[in-house]
Amino acid sequence: MKIVIAGGTGFLGISLSQYFENRGDEVITLSRSATTQKSTLSAVEVRKRDSQTTYWNGKDLGDWTVHLENADVLINLAGKSVDCRYTHANKKAILSSRIDSTRVLNLAMTNAINKPKVFLNASTATIYIHSETQMNTEENGMIGDDFSMGIGKAWEKEFFSTTIEDVRKVALRTSIVLGNDGGALPKMKAITRVGMGGKNGRGIQFVSWIHINDFCRSIGFLIQSNLEGVVNITAPKPETNADFMRQLRKSMNIPFGISQPVWLLELGTSLIGTETELLLKSRNVYPQRLLDAGFEFNYKDVESSLKELI
Repeated sequence: MKIVIAGGTGFLGISLSQYFENRGDEVITLSRSATTQKSTLSAVEVRKRDSQTTYWNGKDLGDWTVHLENADVLINLAGKSVDCRYTHANKKAILSSRIDSTRVLNLAMTNAINKPKVFLNASTATIYIHSETQMNTEENGMIGDDFSMGIGKAWEKEFFSTTIEDVRKVALRTSIVLGNDGGALPKMKAITRVGMGGKNGRGIQFVSWIHINDFCRSIGFLIQSNLEGVVNITAPKPETNADFMRQLRKSMNIPFGISQPVWLLELGTSLIGTETELLLKSRNVYPQRLLDAGFEFNYKDVESSLKELI
């Protein structure tokens, strides 16, 4: 199987590439970076990854489109990280990087002659409202109008704005992905080591998460399935922030963690250049469609997931 991954040199892209390559698939990555930036890869692995990486700017057609010919799957993960301050410039870049890449891939897919039959496009579980009681499935999930939810809505609108004959489209409403090579977990471990791994704010907000192994497996499952439309990519047991941090401390053998009130979080996030929303929004999301289709998680709860990772 030939798989093209746009935005393939970040944490999720590299993890997916390794997963598919281990299965014997051919993987081509499209990246705005000229070379792979990944300290956990060996020099040989970096050279291999670079040889399979094609530059694109994420908004214009170019020579990279040749890789879509005779490919089986296109996966788009491109987009500026939301782990930043929501300044006007950053908000603009977060939105445009997602919309532009999705738009040009829709165009490239429309123009391709022997195009992939499956097109998976990143989205976000943050598209749902802050919810401390309702479990948000794809069918009953409530979507609002703040910045993050607006990004999700615009992203999916652009993706589904083009119908491509004989191409099955899936929007991946992905939650926090837990892995040691990137994403949120390394930062959470770092603050826990120095005794700051208590609850954030009231601690009753839910954390929807998925183990990196199950993330990759779920993408492989979706490729083989008939599912289309929106799919929640998250483990079936979200945890409150307080319980999640308690499990993290337990897995790291850290006996205590100082809790951080909202005012302290506001100060801390401003100093390190991120937003409190990433810690305080209650993401209470359930993978109904994956489960109904028969997907089986290897890591259904936080305890087993963190035990394996740490």
